[in-house]
Amino acid sequence: MHRDAWIGVPHARDAQVQTTAELARAVERMMAVGERPEMITFASRAFGLNRLGFKGDAGAYADQSGAVATRWASQWERPELWLFDFHHHLFADKTGETVAGVAGVSGVLFVVTGLVLWWRRRGMFELRLLPRKFARPQLMHHHRDLGVILAPLLLLSLVTGSSLVFRPLTALYLGPGAPVVIDKALAAPKAAPAKVGKDVDWGGLIVAGRTRFPDAEVRSLSLPRGKSGLITLRMRQPDEWLPNGRTTLWFAADTGALVRVRDARSLPAVARIYNGLYPVHAAKAGGLAYRLVMTASGLGLAVLGSLSVWGFWFGRPKKRASAA
Repeated sequence: MHRDAWIGVPHARDAQVQTTAELARAVERMMAVGERPEMITFASRAFGLNRLGFKGDAGAYADQSGAVATRWASQWERPELWLFDFHHHLFADKTGETVAGVAGVSGVLFVVTGLVLWWRRRGMFELRLLPRKFARPQLMHHHRDLGVILAPLLLLSLVTGSSLVFRPLTALYLGPGAPVVIDKALAAPKAAPAKVGKDVDWGGLIVAGRTRFPDAEVRSLSLPRGKSGLITLRMRQPDEWLPNGRTTLWFAADTGALVRVRDARSLPAVARIYNGLYPVHAAKAGGLAYRLVMTASGLGLAVLGSLSVWGFWFGRPKKRASAA
């Protein structure tokens, strides 16, 4: 959540540049230097560098003129990258993502059942950051009371996180047909595979996006992936919470011709709500105050989990030796 504040790379604190002409020149420069990046994520208000992604997990940061500031050949050279991979995938790609999703769903069940168990002992409630003693009874008492205080924040973190991994979970709170509506609304258009043309006007793609959405922030540009033959330009309109937005333009990879446009404001309400899950989960909306709230959620979960493990494995009373 706080990575934009501690990444120590030159120009990381530069003010965001979003003029169409300067963005177009920067894109032309980044696409013309050495190996062509497969994706560019443009600088934001909080982070003043463009991030370039190459094949594998190689990448680079470039200033907003397009000049490369630093490069890496592996994500292990950048802590902000491997930390995200650990949080999101547990270093195990889709398998790790599934495990994390199962943990999130399990966490929701722990919170709900914990609230039910606390209700019977609500008269013993005591507000303490740490338990009085590290003995099993005090740890259990502290766990119940701290858990009920943090329950709303934990549910917010766990429900949004698990829903991002398991989209069918949205059917529980957005309606039975929500997953299908979301999949259809966010699907990219189909196009035959095609190589990127030598004469694609990269700056022209930026101009086309700004012409269509003059008030939108240009957020990312990505080359075709998998069997798609489309270049994708994502933009963020003023009323969108999602950091990179869902307003999207697709261009033919071989010619650069505009194929399709998606205005995020015209998406179904269910899809717009779903788009809000990530910024809520990752504290990408609400500024520093909300980041601190979600920080409390994360630290609280760490305290609850670690003290529970301690109480379960090490806090049990020793069995008395049986009488002769």
